[in-house]
Amino acid sequence: MISHTLFDPAGAAIVVGGTCLATVLRCGVWDTRMAFAGVARLTRPRFRAAQARAELAPQVQEIQQDGVIRAEPHHFGDEEFDAVTDALIGSRSMGGLQGAHVSHKRRRVDQSRRAVRTLEQAAELSPVFGLAGTLVALTRLPADPGAASDFTSAISMAVLTTLYGLLLGNLLFAPLARMIARRAAQEEHERQRVLDWLESQVAGALPGALPGGGRR
Repeated sequence: MISHTLFDPAGAAIVVGGTCLATVLRCGVWDTRMAFAGVARLTRPRFRAAQARAELAPQVQEIQQDGVIRAEPHHFGDEEFDAVTDALIGSRSMGGLQGAHVSHKRRRVDQSRRAVRTLEQAAELSPVFGLAGTLVALTRLPADPGAASDFTSAISMAVLTTLYGLLLGNLLFAPLARMIARRAAQEEHERQRVLDWLESQVAGALPGALPGGGRR
């Protein structure tokens, strides 16, 4: 009974459909795709620095033993660190490693910002279309005061569309935006830890390195 009284198909279509369409028109298709991708990443395991170090350990050990010149790249499926080790071995310098990291970090940060911005726009637009649904419902008020059932239906839709807009914005889109932002910040922190560890481990194996990891 409660689910029946709280669900209005026409009101839901106005609020959900209007919010989604307005978000795409305001933010663009590409940013909307970034938002979907950001939400999808929330379902995947978090990036863990300890796990990444364990995967990189054989590569680091080979570089320490044979030197960066004779080392062969070993990929373990992480796009950034595969590229970082390729750049390190290919350029034989710390600059190549850092350049690859910065490039991947910029791309990740840009994607997460686009996703957050798009979802924040959706959160702002949801109550607007809740109000729009309310206005549409009020236009359906019968002119005849005796049409009690039509009057009740219109008032119900007016109230529910306002509710849908508030819930959609504050219990879906805004929380998703914050979750993506927190996940992105956590991942960047963990990745920086791995990069700092990698730099400290391979510094002594680079051409021109002094004993103890220094540089000439």
